[in-house]
Amino acid sequence: MRQKQIRFVVLLGAFAIIGIITIQVYFLQNAWNIKEKQFVQSVIIGLRNVAEQMSKFNQTALPHTNPIRKLSSNYFVVDINSVIDANILEFYLKAEFDKLNLQTDFEYAIYNCQTDKMEYGNYLTKNGSAKPNALTVNLPKYDQYTYYFGVNFPLLRNTITGDMTIWFFFMALLLVAIIFFVYAIFVILHQKRLSEMQKDFINNMTHEFKTPISSINISADVIMNPDIINDPARLFTYGSVIKQENNRLNQQVDKVLQIARIESQSFHLNKESVNLNALILRVTENCKANSNRLLIVNTNLSESVDSIEADTLHLSNIIHNLLDNASKYSGKEPVITISTSRTHKAIEIRISDNGPGISPEYHQRIFQKFYRIPTGNLHDVKGFGLGLYYVKSICKAHQWSIRLSSEPNNGATFVIEIPIKNKGND
Repeated sequence: MRQKQIRFVVLLGAFAIIGIITIQVYFLQNAWNIKEKQFVQSVIIGLRNVAEQMSKFNQTALPHTNPIRKLSSNYFVVDINSVIDANILEFYLKAEFDKLNLQTDFEYAIYNCQTDKMEYGNYLTKNGSAKPNALTVNLPKYDQYTYYFGVNFPLLRNTITGDMTIWFFFMALLLVAIIFFVYAIFVILHQKRLSEMQKDFINNMTHEFKTPISSINISADVIMNPDIINDPARLFTYGSVIKQENNRLNQQVDKVLQIARIESQSFHLNKESVNLNALILRVTENCKANSNRLLIVNTNLSESVDSIEADTLHLSNIIHNLLDNASKYSGKEPVITISTSRTHKAIEIRISDNGPGISPEYHQRIFQKFYRIPTGNLHDVKGFGLGLYYVKSICKAHQWSIRLSSEPNNGATFVIEIPIKNKGND
């Protein structure tokens, strides 16, 4: 799938998700408003019936055609214009609310004109259970009425939420579908990135193998010439070419096999006491001898650094890979500095180069398998994108840490931290 197609699918999916969420929220809000409106209408009907019954009981007429005022979403006051008996009011309220199937807790209070306060009546639960610890003791007054009572529904939101269970269930299903879609898009992008990285790996591997194979083929053709036996020097030269290119092929194959063993967890570290400074000097000399160009390596090895416990082969490969990486990316005149130091917590190995540096956005990604910093259409430096992945994997296996310190145009420095174990706790 091409980049434009994937981008189109992602954008289309994003718009679809936003649209679906917007529509769902709209319908959810409408459903909530309808439920709330239905509840309020039922309450108003019930309170009006209570007001008429209280009026008949007191043998007085209602002061208004609509004696009910809604002061908030869950608080109502009812004008009676006569003395209110709390017991009779509570009886009528329970009876009417049960008749209208208003299954929710409520509390009421009666206005006392002598004290100018709302006298709290009672808190009634829908199932007759015990009263909650927290009660709305101070229900607000309504100054335009003289004889009235107030009814509050403290659990109104919970009641409406309970009535909308099916809506929330569908909302949860929608969220699951959205999460699945987002995950699917993530998997697609991840697979595409892996596919591109593997494609680059195959292309790089083809180029890396093609050069030595061509050299071996040419050298073999020359050696097969019967006249070459009369020119021992030339025969030796082409034999050396075959040997050198064969070693190069073996190194490339070994690198791929090492990564395969690491990922399959079939390799084991053979730890032993290693003189770190001596090993660094030995690997440095080998890199300089095998380099096909002038390589300047400055060493600054601290005498305070003594032996460490490590796998000699893998540690040598780590140093070699970092030196080779610094050499390849340091331009025409590579200058590399490798140093060691010791703190009270760890031993540090620093390998610095005079290359173009690495932008901070790539600092973590360069340790990923097959990853190579994009350089547009230029491919001056060949490789598999496995070197730093191998270094990171071996450091992790040793329980070491590695980090990169670099800025564009200021070179790059790789720092390996080897924790110092407390011998007293071994």
